[in-house]
Amino acid sequence: MRADRLLRLLLLLQNRGRMTATELAAELEVSVRTVYRDIEALQASGVPVCAERGPDGGYRLMDGYRTRLTGLTDAEADALFLAGAPGPARELGLGAVLATAQLKLQAALPSGAAERTRRVQDRFHLDAPAWFRDSDPVAHLGPVAQAVWEQRVLRVHYRRWSGEIHREMHPLGLVLKSGIWYLVARTDDTVRTYRISRLVAVEVTDTVFERPTDFDLAAHWQESSRRLEATFHQGTAHLRISPRAQRLLPVQFGNAGSRALDSAGPPDDEGWVRVDMPVESPTVAVGDLLRLGTEAEVIGPPALRRAVAEAVTVLADRYAGTP
Repeated sequence: MRADRLLRLLLLLQNRGRMTATELAAELEVSVRTVYRDIEALQASGVPVCAERGPDGGYRLMDGYRTRLTGLTDAEADALFLAGAPGPARELGLGAVLATAQLKLQAALPSGAAERTRRVQDRFHLDAPAWFRDSDPVAHLGPVAQAVWEQRVLRVHYRRWSGEIHREMHPLGLVLKSGIWYLVARTDDTVRTYRISRLVAVEVTDTVFERPTDFDLAAHWQESSRRLEATFHQGTAHLRISPRAQRLLPVQFGNAGSRALDSAGPPDDEGWVRVDMPVESPTVAVGDLLRLGTEAEVIGPPALRRAVAEAVTVLADRYAGTP
């Protein structure tokens, strides 16, 4: 581990120039005292690290010095595919590996290209989780990722809505969706999806399974997402919505809201339009549509209109008196 850290320190100085001990400690996630010891170790091994005092001081490599120790290990090469998602890389236990791989890549690039990659990192950032929601706890993500990579059978204790189960499975892949990790695995000749945060316990066995050669994780996820959406959307609500609701629809209902707006009729004198929007079960649909408040009116189906009216009546009665 220390050898890896010394290499990262060396590459940081080569790629970024002068850095203070505090900056190096933050990058390496160690104490400043450890940085001092690592600098001494580099100097003792013959690396020309220069220390400069004063307010603009710090450590730098002697002018003209460049290391050639830039070959990527297998793990570092794999981690580069997560370069756009440093948060998920850390959750998978690849944070330090990814950082070293990026430093090696920068060190191997010509000076102009290396500077361009630094500008990209300064100007673009991917934040995977959705707004106003904490990421799921993923205590078992590391062992699951190991089983996926090594094609080892998993024994899991899983919590689902209907109760807890124990299951043996062949893990085929991991998917990060809106900040939530999912495991795609084959169980009893059926490929299913499991939410990582609902894993109570995980055992990575020594048994290696044969991964299906024709399995495409991205294609499977796309198709299963389409089926899930079709299952949820059990009916269609006919709505009359205000200009404000027209702006809210894609925000509150995602793709379903956007598609509903695409089907909108011409606006009336007040700017209201009629749209058809897919909805879930009647109970869920009533709660969802009430989020639009007075900016929407349910035109049909009649049963859904009555259900919304009944909910509004209950709310009106509840708020009519003083608490």
